[in-house]
Amino acid sequence: MDQATIRRMSDEATEVLLNKPGTVSSTRGGWMMISTILIEAWDLYAIAFVLVFIKAEYHPSNGELGLVAAAVQGGALIGALIGGWVADRWGRKKVFILTMVLFIILAIAQGFSQNITDLIIIRFLIGIPLGSDISNGYAYIMESMPKGRREEMGSRWQFMFGAGEVFSIIVVTIMYATGISHGILWRVALSLGAIPALILLVSRLKLPETPLSLLQRGKFIEAKRVSTELFADDLAMLPNEDVHIEKVKVGDFLKVIWRDPIKKRATIFGWISNAAQGAEFTAWGFYLPYILVIAGVGVANASMIGTNIVTAGIFLLATLSGWVAPLMLKRIGHKGLSMWGFGLAFLGLMLGALSLWRIDVSPTGLGHSLWQVLLVAGACILMWGHYWDASNGMTITSMAAPARFKATASGFGYMFVKGAAFFGAFAFPVMSGHWGKAGATMAVGILSLIGFLSAKFILPEMFNYVEKEEDIEAALESV
Repeated sequence: MDQATIRRMSDEATEVLLNKPGTVSSTRGGWMMISTILIEAWDLYAIAFVLVFIKAEYHPSNGELGLVAAAVQGGALIGALIGGWVADRWGRKKVFILTMVLFIILAIAQGFSQNITDLIIIRFLIGIPLGSDISNGYAYIMESMPKGRREEMGSRWQFMFGAGEVFSIIVVTIMYATGISHGILWRVALSLGAIPALILLVSRLKLPETPLSLLQRGKFIEAKRVSTELFADDLAMLPNEDVHIEKVKVGDFLKVIWRDPIKKRATIFGWISNAAQGAEFTAWGFYLPYILVIAGVGVANASMIGTNIVTAGIFLLATLSGWVAPLMLKRIGHKGLSMWGFGLAFLGLMLGALSLWRIDVSPTGLGHSLWQVLLVAGACILMWGHYWDASNGMTITSMAAPARFKATASGFGYMFVKGAAFFGAFAFPVMSGHWGKAGATMAVGILSLIGFLSAKFILPEMFNYVEKEEDIEAALESV
């Protein structure tokens, strides 16, 4: 068979699968993929609570301390880009097994670092499998679950992120309260991420490859078998033999996306949304414990336990928001979810900026306590909005892409999250030094406003969108 015939059969099977109802097996695979977020949340947020102990042991410069916090984001940026491309060529299962193995090894290794340089390098390397696994996981969800359900599952990543953050706060606070040596505490806290990663690795070993990934690599025999398992359809239109399909190119992905108005607008919004929410969180949410300490919230007898309790409460609310967000899709769609999310985040950041400014102006008295309460209220509004606006950027970029480019599209989308997250984690302390905490917070709020405007004017409604495969070859030939 020639390539045109093979592609025609593959695209016909792809369209059938994208419109199929799911099974118990497909739902289980979706939960397995989205649970990766728990691991990333643990690694990302546990370090926010132990930076003070790392600083006490290694005495790093401000730049080195910023790199310790941001290095994993830089590694994830590279991992997202490379991982998506590799997953489209090698398949989903090989990549998600490899990434978990690498993460387990590196998570344990960071607990044995000897100096600040070791720690920065290891945390950068940890980011590579994390970024790869997220981009690969989103492709798996979009390929193994039915329409509507895949959108809900993809939008649950903020719920999983919040759960991981709350868990890390609780564990670190318990270790701190027991009086464990601070030098041991931070090492154990960072290494503990290897335990859930090991559990996830073992659980994933029996998951099948996605039929869409197999189709795009010409493995028709296995695709028919897996399709029967996941969707109860043996894809009778395909021959019972494997075929050779020419490898996809990254340049082809961009050509296809740019040719179709819906794909183009959805993808551009996804990139803007991912960048805005990535910087929005790491510039303010990541440093929230530090901001609360500076403002005197929950601080008593030089203990960080009170601040941790307040922070845990804020993130419990955020976790609830992350659970509600997918349920709202049927009511307000992706467009409404993003507009409400970025709008609330903007309001929360403005209230936070005003509260920080007033706390600096009135450091004591009744007014001071009132502005502390309003600061916490601003953080709650921000986090509720953030867990809505961050829920669907990755889902939209993955949904809009053709099956043969889904992991590549997910990798591109996550690259914007991590690039902005690296910038936010590294730049917020610098902006605070020049403009103060209030001024830096207002600057972050501009990003949320940009996200709101892009949702209103760029994003087409994507709820229940199903990618049409038949236009791809024409798109590639016409460019």
